[in-house]
Order: sequence, then structure tokens, then C-alpha cells
Amino acid sequence: MNIEKNQIAQHNDTLISKHQQKLNYLKSEWSHIDLESVIKKLVDFQIAIPSWALGTGGTRFGRFATAGGEPTNLEQKIEDVGLLHALNNSSGAISLHIPWDIPQNHEQIKSLAAGYGLKFDAVNSNTFQDQPGAPVSYKFGSLQHVNKAVRKQAIEHNIEVIKQGVALGSESLTVWLADGSCFPGQLNFRTAFENTLSSLQEIYSALPANWKMFVEYKAFEPNFYSTTVGDWGQSLLYANKLGKQAYTLVDLGHHLPNANIEQIVSLLLMEGKLGGFHFNDSKYGDDDLTTGSIKPYQLFLIFNELVEGMDAKGMDHATGLGWMIDASHNVKDPLEDLLQSIEAIMIAYAQALLVDRKALVKAQENNDVVACQEILQHTFRSDLRAIVAEARLRAGAALAPLNLYRDLACRKTLITQRGSNTVATGL
Repeated sequence: MNIEKNQIAQHNDTLISKHQQKLNYLKSEWSHIDLESVIKKLVDFQIAIPSWALGTGGTRFGRFATAGGEPTNLEQKIEDVGLLHALNNSSGAISLHIPWDIPQNHEQIKSLAAGYGLKFDAVNSNTFQDQPGAPVSYKFGSLQHVNKAVRKQAIEHNIEVIKQGVALGSESLTVWLADGSCFPGQLNFRTAFENTLSSLQEIYSALPANWKMFVEYKAFEPNFYSTTVGDWGQSLLYANKLGKQAYTLVDLGHHLPNANIEQIVSLLLMEGKLGGFHFNDSKYGDDDLTTGSIKPYQLFLIFNELVEGMDAKGMDHATGLGWMIDASHNVKDPLEDLLQSIEAIMIAYAQALLVDRKALVKAQENNDVVACQEILQHTFRSDLRAIVAEARLRAGAALAPLNLYRDLACRKTLITQRGSNTVATGL
């Protein structure tokens, strides 16, 4: 489904008067801030959409498909991301999971994506599932496995994913491992680490010179006693041992409850080893809920550290790190869910850009704890949606993307085009 520019223009015309009032109020309230610079950064900021988030997710207890219209092939997934990008102009990239989404013709796929203004972000390998026809199983691990033949198969898969990414114009590989153990004594921790490191080194040696490897960590699941890359320290250890092209990737749902993620990203940035983000939200674990739906203040605090740390290193906010959503919910329209996540991310980013850094540093140096809290919460409690909307308006997108999506009955159109019983590939 394509959204025409005149449809966006008509939508914006109905909202422009109220939007301008809200924007003028914010300009008055934040007259001491260069809001034009903030808006420019918001326009430039892009968040990659994962190909697996475009269909309804599920749990180990069951999957309840949405009303229909889910994408049944890669071309339709690109079409859906193009729809999102037309609505908000903040979704300018797609991240593929291999082998869920292997292009049959790379040039045609690249051309299709370019037609929607999209590029290909990180490619993601999959050694947490046994693929049809695979000679050996990942039941007891992949890159950590005690059987060298299993490790070899997993290594070769990751190298093939790199080749797929090169053909698409991607410049990074994300490696997430389900490897670990469910029971004490099941494996030797040191051997598992050494096997994993050796396997990662072979994959790392296949990286093109301009590529990055993101080593993703997760505290638990599907293994519940130990995980071979279980936290940011283990990921950082691997990344440091691998070399300058290896980085840690932070998924917001991959921590134990109440982890101080903002401190983690601050230190990783300080060490020059923060590679990217997977945005989502959670109440208990890796819930993969809509970003900002449960802990919006934490999301802001994370962005506060990101902006401060990137500015300290002179990094470009838009390109210095890999920004991606990793969510797959089972009760919402996936496209509406993604629109909500992107909105929350952009708001948190805008809030972080408006923090009074000089006042905060002064309060910190004076150990004025109350002032520190007030400075952060003043920004967090300010309604900055009009600034985010203004960035969309200037980029030719919709002032209220979710409203327009619903007003145009986009899901109904997708059902008409694709059918009511479709199931997205890769899920």
C-alpha cells in the first residue's frame, strides 16, 4: 500500500493550526534553546525496522494472528516499512533476519527499497533455530557447542549472512546467541566461552573493512541457568578480544529486572564500544513491548546518557550508533505498534536534546541532588510532541502518523490486498 503525498498534505492541513499554536508555545517556553538545531537533529534521526516485527508475534503458548494483511514475503515487508516511513519519515531502514528473509534477487530488492527511500541496516544471523535440511542441531548451542561440526555450521551461516548483507549494501552484522545451559553442570563455562570466542574470531575475520560486528547479550532465555553472552561485561569482553570492528549491542529487554541500563550505555560509550540499540520495553523480562509503554522515564534517562556521551566524543547522533527496534507483540496491529514505538523514541530523544547540560553539570559539581533531579524531570515532564511533529512536517511526513494510518484504513486495505488469513514469514 502506498500513501500519496496529497493524502499527507490534506491530513496536515486539518491539523496545522493547532500544531502551530502548540509549537509557538514551546518556542516561547524554550526560547533559551536553539530549537531549530533540535528539529534538524530530529529530522536526521532514523530508526531501522526489523523485518520480523511486521507480523503479529506470539508466545510459547500460542500465536493469535492479527485481522490479516500480514506480509508474506520480503517484498511486502519492504512495502510495509515504506508505509511507515511515508507516515513519519523516521523509519528509513530495514534490518533483515537471515534465513527468514533471504532476497532472491538482491538488485531488485535494493531497487524496491530505494523506491520507498529505504536502505538496509544490520543483517542478523539465526543460530537459535534448526533450519530445514541442516545436518546438525543447535539444541545444545551453536558457536559454543562441544561438537566442532556444529560450530562450523554456525560459523558458515554467519559468513553467509555477511555475504547477503554486502549484496544489499548493509555494513554491520548482529550476532545474538541462544547458547547457554539450563542446568548446573551441563557445560564447562570456560570451554563454552573459549569455543564461542574462537567461532566469533572466524566470523570476524570475514568482515569487510568497513563493517561492524555487534555482539548482543541477554541475561536469560531460552537457557535459564547460564547464557554464554549473558551481560554487557561478557559482550564487552568478546568485543575487546575480537578487535576494533566489534562492538556491544544493547537490547533494552535483555537485562535482569531493574538493571541500570543508562549507566551501562554511558560506560560503553566511554570505552568506544557501544555499537547499537534494540529498542523495546518490558515489565518482567524480554517482553518485547512497545517502546516507552512501560518505562518512559527510563527511556529518557538512557537517551540523556546517549546524547551526553555522544556529544563528549563528537559523534554524529544519526550515524554514530545503530538504532533499531526489536519488538514483536501479539495483541496489536504490528504497524500501529511500530508507529507508537518510533514516536516514543523520538520524544525521548527530543527530551534529551533539551536537557540543560550546563546547569546539570554545575548541580553535579555542587552535589546538589535536588537540583539534578529537578533539571531532568523538568525536561521529562514537558510535552515536546509538537517539536517531534514539526520535524515530521518539515520532512514531508504526517503530523499525526497513527491517526492518518487509521483514517486511511491502512490495515483494511492490506487485508483486501493480501487476504485475511496471512501469516508473516519468519514467525
